[in-house]
Amino acid sequence: MSEAERVCVVGGGPAGLSLARTFLRHGIPFDVHERHSDVGGLWDRSNPGSPVYDSAHFISSKTQSHYHDFPMPESYPDYPSGRQIHSYMRDFADAYGLRDHIRFGVSVEQTELQPDGSWQVTLSSGETKRYGALVCANGTNWHPSMPDYPGTFTGEMRHAVSFRSMDEFKGKRVLIIGAGNSGCDIACDAAKAADKAFISLRRGYHFLPKHLFGIPADVFAHEGPHLPMWATQRIFGVILRILNGDLTRFGLQKPDHRLFETHPILNTQLLHYLGHGDITAKRDVARFEGRTVHFKDGSSEEIDLVICATGYTWKVPYVDPALFSWKEGRPDLYMNLFSREYPTLYALGFMETNGGAYKLFDEMADLIARTILARAKGGREAEAANRLIATDRPDLSGGIKFVGSSRHATYVEIDAYRKQMTRIRKRFGWPALEDGCFDALRVSGARAAA
Repeated sequence: MSEAERVCVVGGGPAGLSLARTFLRHGIPFDVHERHSDVGGLWDRSNPGSPVYDSAHFISSKTQSHYHDFPMPESYPDYPSGRQIHSYMRDFADAYGLRDHIRFGVSVEQTELQPDGSWQVTLSSGETKRYGALVCANGTNWHPSMPDYPGTFTGEMRHAVSFRSMDEFKGKRVLIIGAGNSGCDIACDAAKAADKAFISLRRGYHFLPKHLFGIPADVFAHEGPHLPMWATQRIFGVILRILNGDLTRFGLQKPDHRLFETHPILNTQLLHYLGHGDITAKRDVARFEGRTVHFKDGSSEEIDLVICATGYTWKVPYVDPALFSWKEGRPDLYMNLFSREYPTLYALGFMETNGGAYKLFDEMADLIARTILARAKGGREAEAANRLIATDRPDLSGGIKFVGSSRHATYVEIDAYRKQMTRIRKRFGWPALEDGCFDALRVSGARAAA
């Protein structure tokens, strides 16, 4: 490929690093622009806006979550901490010499699509550069979404992105709003440290243990028999009823959806604290009145601090919003990777799924790389790729009817997603990633992850 077809990658976090190694493997010229001073994206707690708190851990296990050909160290626990994940990502960048291709401390401020499909990119340094393609890999958890309730709260109220340590809860009556994985983690910290702790949930949820029969839950799911989704839902539903019992005894609502129809909550520690009375479950907030929080079940509590674990708004601030098709706050891309309208616009990391991300990122980055190469070459392969991206709308739900929330608007079931990737590879004759395919890129003397 010519220098004029150089690719601009925005972000040096998990997705950007995967792209960098993949582009090196395929000989695609590229630059990564990272506004912070190091790799790691949100896992670098010194990165302004990082949502990582002291007790944060991966919700997928180390054997299901690592990059291809770069396992996490054997010394890591089943579910690594946030600090361990950042250390792993720094080792990954060093092992493949990725830092040489990343410009740190420089952000992409604006991009303009040119008539010929190239991109004019304006950097925070004041420079303007021309690129043949743009890959958005800036991540999704940077723009906190705050709830809007009637009334005024006169205590302290802030988003979970600002939370770091359970010490912030000492001597306070604390309410956590939201029961995602971060919300549950923070609620457990509140249960241990606050004078009184509450968690507000809009609906009932299924709580999955991180270990089943002594092994990580995702390993159990990956290595066990692959059954139709309806059978998996039934079998795992029975297992959860045996392990957890009736969750309404803890004050939780009965789930209004079947298992796996929302993003999995891997946290039974919260059930432990609910069962011991260290935290109390409440319904959704109805309104605020000074320091009094009124809930939709008619109850009320005096609260000093409200932490809103209410998610994030997905944004690509440096790209004209008209160039993305947005679906309930999520970019509507083919395979969550390809713009259907603009062949030089790509994204990685703008998706949610029920499995480990980094191996999947490598597979996705490989599809992006092969599509860029096919388009650069032209001919029938490029025409077929363009036609597929523009017209194909595969069902990536895996037979799951996800709940009707914005978070699940572009949610995919990981096995269904991988099957579709396999179909694409077979259609174009593109090989799957094999063990050792990245070994030649290793920097001599770099420490192996072991």
